[in-house]
Amino acid sequence: MIVTESQGRTEVATGAALARGAFFNAVAFLASSLRGIFILLVARLLGSAILGTFVLAWAITDLVSKFATLGLDISTMAFVARTEAKGDRSASRRIMNASLMIALGASVLLAGLGFWCTWTLGPRLGRDPELVRATAVTLLALPGIALYRVANGLSRGMTVMHHDIYSRGLTESLATAAALVVAVAFGLRQLAPEIAAIAGTLASGCVAVACARRLYVPVPGTATKRPARGLVRTLLRASAPIALYDLINIGVMQIDVIMLGLYVGHVRGLSLETLGIYAAGVEVATGLRKISQIVSPIFAPVVARQIAAGEMRQAEESYGYLARWMLAVLLPSMAVIALSGGVIMTVFGEAFRRGGPWTAIVGVACALNAFALLGETILMVERPGLNLLNSGIALGAVVGVQLLLIPAFGPLGAALGMIVPYAIQNVLRGVEISWLFPWSWPWRALVKPWAAALAALPLALLVRLSAAGTPGEIISALVYLAGYVVAWRLIGLDPNDRAVVAHFWSRSGGRP
Repeated sequence: MIVTESQGRTEVATGAALARGAFFNAVAFLASSLRGIFILLVARLLGSAILGTFVLAWAITDLVSKFATLGLDISTMAFVARTEAKGDRSASRRIMNASLMIALGASVLLAGLGFWCTWTLGPRLGRDPELVRATAVTLLALPGIALYRVANGLSRGMTVMHHDIYSRGLTESLATAAALVVAVAFGLRQLAPEIAAIAGTLASGCVAVACARRLYVPVPGTATKRPARGLVRTLLRASAPIALYDLINIGVMQIDVIMLGLYVGHVRGLSLETLGIYAAGVEVATGLRKISQIVSPIFAPVVARQIAAGEMRQAEESYGYLARWMLAVLLPSMAVIALSGGVIMTVFGEAFRRGGPWTAIVGVACALNAFALLGETILMVERPGLNLLNSGIALGAVVGVQLLLIPAFGPLGAALGMIVPYAIQNVLRGVEISWLFPWSWPWRALVKPWAAALAALPLALLVRLSAAGTPGEIISALVYLAGYVVAWRLIGLDPNDRAVVAHFWSRSGGRP
């Protein structure tokens, strides 16, 4: 196929737009990663048992939160975008007020009901008293969670992406860590993480609402239109399928921690301390999954426009750009975690070292998940129902696998089981996209990241096998990273990437 000069310039401009969007999303990602400070403080100040209890309670709360937000954190983006396109600010304000009212009402109801049911019925069902108290208290964080998520969805509907940095990245992370230190200082050790989570999410929710409301000020000189009847019903009807899909996805992501918690005390060697070590490893590995947050938000509008216009070659080109950039980050990250996972885990304490292998395996699963989300974005344009089907299949598969592996292998089985759902989703999405669209996967665009990653591996493995303990892990990781950089220098950037870099910097005036 002959590519004209104008087509080439368009592709480079698209790549630069993707790069700019990815850059600002990367800033938000780094800000949200500050939450790791809180997990680190819990592990260091309170130990692995309390960390395990909190992480299990938080996983349950995260699932319940989907009934509090009711999908409004996603659906409001489309509603607001449509009303703003029509210049109807009054309708946008009604959507904002209605969605916040629904989320706050549902979350307060669920928090109160959940607290009472858990506190009252938990002991009668034979659950561990500490876990019952922790879960009951953590459920009180639901109003803050709902406000944060829905308010940020409202901000994104107005095409403002950086409010997430202020509310969750900075406010929640820092407020939660500060509240934890204060709670520990006052002697509230057992429930300190849960109390800190309530304080942090509530602060985050208040900041998110304040930021969003500033965007919805009335526009002078515009007429106020008559309120649409049945707005609440319309919002709920549009949001319900999204809430179900989001619930299943969160279920897949949290199922290993939840099922390990159910088996605590029933599987040899599986205790709350072990669960805490595993949870810390998940926190490290989840950083790989979050890499998708850098590219997916900017990929969605670009690929939607290209597919709608029938520009399949340009859509494939956009996928090739982002898939190549993701692999260039995911592959070396997985290698470093595999080579030096034990040392990385000692950041939480020496007792956490044995979680290194679990962290490496969960890291592979999270990397598969991050990569699969690009395919999810493509399907969301034409057949969003298929994403729901795929997630349902993945959830059923992972539950079955975990039921087999956890009793036999404990945390190792839970980690291995997490590879299954994301591998299934990758295969299903790959087949479905090829079936739905005249789509050709740009495999050649992915060759260089794989070549660089594999070229750096043999020497690093040799060092790792030759030197045991902490020195071997550290040196092997450093050798790998040095080899990876050298490999890229020898292989060279893709010509498209060089053009994107040049275009990006020329439009940025030398600054990102």
